[in-house]
Amino acid sequence: MLGRLNHVGVATPSIDDAVARYRDVLGATQIGEAFDLPAQGVRVCFVDTPNSQIELLEPLGPESPIAKFLEKNPLGGQHHVCFEVPDIHAAKAELEGKGVRILGEPRIGAHGTPVIFAHPRDMGGMLTEFMETPREGAH
Repeated sequence: MLGRLNHVGVATPSIDDAVARYRDVLGATQIGEAFDLPAQGVRVCFVDTPNSQIELLEPLGPESPIAKFLEKNPLGGQHHVCFEVPDIHAAKAELEGKGVRILGEPRIGAHGTPVIFAHPRDMGGMLTEFMETPREGAH
């Protein structure tokens, strides 16, 4: 079931500040345009790395799950990891069959493909996202 690491989600109080850090300190050159994902309550920006992506997440409002994360971690930090799976519904069924709690039903994520999240308590303390592998050229 486990596919390639697609991205690491990083919560930030400011995407603009985070982009500047990845660009100016770490030398990132491929940085996407930030966009709002209202259904998830976040503003998103992807930073490409040679083998994966960093997904920068800024809250759209006080009810955003990222706002709650930032209350506990004001500087931001790693929020989740995301692995690709070939079929989100099969992955959900397999995980639940192994006793992993899935947070909600599959929904469309920032890459435009279905995603699910596994409860951190069932994943060694880490919020884990699973996303259906994007079609060629999808971002």
